[in-house]
Amino acid sequence: MPRRTRAGLRTTSPSVAAFIDAFDAVLSDLDGVVYAGPHAIPGAVEALQALGPRGVRLGYVTNNASRSTADVAAHLRELGAPAAEDDVVSSAQAGADLLASKVPAGARVLVTGSRALAREVEDRGLIPVESAEDRPDAVIQGFSPDLGWRDLAEAAYAVAAGALWVATNTDLSIPQARGTAPGNGTLVAAVRAATGREPLVAGKPEAPLFVAAAQRLGASRPVVVGDRLDTDILGGNRAGFATAAVLTGVDTPESILRARAAERPQYILATLADFYRPYAAPVSDDGVWRAGAAAARTEGGRLVVEGTPEDLDGWRAACAAWWEANPEAQGMTAPELVWTGVSRHALA
Repeated sequence: MPRRTRAGLRTTSPSVAAFIDAFDAVLSDLDGVVYAGPHAIPGAVEALQALGPRGVRLGYVTNNASRSTADVAAHLRELGAPAAEDDVVSSAQAGADLLASKVPAGARVLVTGSRALAREVEDRGLIPVESAEDRPDAVIQGFSPDLGWRDLAEAAYAVAAGALWVATNTDLSIPQARGTAPGNGTLVAAVRAATGREPLVAGKPEAPLFVAAAQRLGASRPVVVGDRLDTDILGGNRAGFATAAVLTGVDTPESILRARAAERPQYILATLADFYRPYAAPVSDDGVWRAGAAAARTEGGRLVVEGTPEDLDGWRAACAAWWEANPEAQGMTAPELVWTGVSRHALA
């Protein structure tokens, strides 16, 4: 059973042979964790396939509202990952639920997003429209690669006229096979800039999406796994679940170290293959944090790390030391980072 340390990280019981043995379910992000664009991230599918035989349930929590949960599950199965439609919880569902709680049945809704998002709106007894001239009661905005200026302009006209505005999510970027591309948050920012209004946000980093996924799985000890601090990790933390940042997408060891307190993960994994390895949890030892063969300590604004930047244990120790020194950081903090590359006894 995991426990929280003073630095905000968690350690696992010494009897646990592998990281994943401490949990009964994985709540996994998709973009940047399982795949980038249409292609699977190397080793991710194999890691997910091995969860079931180990008795660990698997659910997917995605902020990408461009596809239906059935389409997402089908894509995952094409890649070789285990997935049924009910295993996928999306921000499109969360956005439509939020919308239905705010407007009466039969209300007109301008859908700025995919056909899948429009279907979620229809399923809740609301009427999708395509223009601000239809005088919509609300606007729901979700990611679609087909959105253009005219779509954003219609949303801006309706929002400026007083329509309720719901955003499925506000991810500024989305990992693709060719690199990082603008996400829904970038498109939401365009409407915000044009109207001066702020949307209600339904998906990550709000906790209900993660709570709903855990309830579907009947999980009592889930771990949220994602590549983004501002959505996956913040949302998992808000839900009160263990959180693990994986370094196959947006965030990096450097950005994790600088993270504000609310967005700090309890675990840092290189890839999903780390599920099946023992986890070198940081341990405090007379002012020095040790993880595996690495160690770290703070000296005012300096962070001295025994090891090299290529060693993930060094980053785990560094985060533990820096976060203990800055436990309530409301914004990003950046230490002067010194790597010694020498034996652990140098910091004793």
